[in-house]
Amino acid sequence: MQAQGVRCFRGNLGDLSAVREAARDCSLIFHVGAKAGVWGPYEDYFLSNVVGTRNVLTVCREQGIKRLIYTSSPSVIFDGQDQEGIDETAPYPKIYQACYPATKALAEREVLAANGPELATVALRPHLIWGPGDQHIIPRILDRARKGRLRLIGSGRKRVDAVFIENAVQAHLCAMERLSPEASIAGKAYFITNHEPWPTQDVINGFLKAAGLRPVSAKIPMALALKIAALMEKAYVFFRIRGEPPLTQFAVKQLGTAHWYETRAAREELGYEPRISMHEGMRRLNEHFQKSAARSILDA
Repeated sequence: MQAQGVRCFRGNLGDLSAVREAARDCSLIFHVGAKAGVWGPYEDYFLSNVVGTRNVLTVCREQGIKRLIYTSSPSVIFDGQDQEGIDETAPYPKIYQACYPATKALAEREVLAANGPELATVALRPHLIWGPGDQHIIPRILDRARKGRLRLIGSGRKRVDAVFIENAVQAHLCAMERLSPEASIAGKAYFITNHEPWPTQDVINGFLKAAGLRPVSAKIPMALALKIAALMEKAYVFFRIRGEPPLTQFAVKQLGTAHWYETRAAREELGYEPRISMHEGMRRLNEHFQKSAARSILDA
């Protein structure tokens, strides 16, 4: 990246001096960094997601940076129930299922509240970002499938939104082009998706097919999965087991409920239209896995 004229820094978002140095000479910030996950100490999530965001806001004010595009998440409004066709007027829930959405919601609120004449802000909520190079969602699914531990939660037919990585990037660029203190998008949040919700089993099996693995059809009732997850969480806490439980209640509810969104605001106000369809994205993912396999053979 440095060869392309990009200055690279490594540091902790919770370290104000590191954020200050990274933002030097910038006129706009894309704040995409966060601690993601479904398990772990609240303090760790708070430091990265809330304190880190406060540091970004502080640096914007100190250095006169006029525009801030914050990468949020639809999980900030997830209440554990089906969410079908909801828009950005959906309220924040009173209780969160995990530390990640709780801290992302705090950060999103502070970013939107900071919008004003001196700093224009906008929050984007891309849902289930995926594609070649993903290090978060797809590797977990593939690992469990290879170990024979992958199951569909509930019917597998609940529809969910996802967004291919290039579309997520495109949405951020749309926000960059339109954001200013006077813009209609300033101080608002937007759902970012592929505009084509798929049943959960189709998304998961699409990933498996792209990787050359057999589809999963085994199902576990959501009520049973929640009980198992609750027991696992208690065991990990009581016995102070390191790592993440194989199943958490937040993950069960995410996999077993519908969550797809009305995205008219992103279309009309951001000017965002996804260019890569879900099917085309799956084709590109398959191509990526094939090239990776070929490289592994050559390197062996």
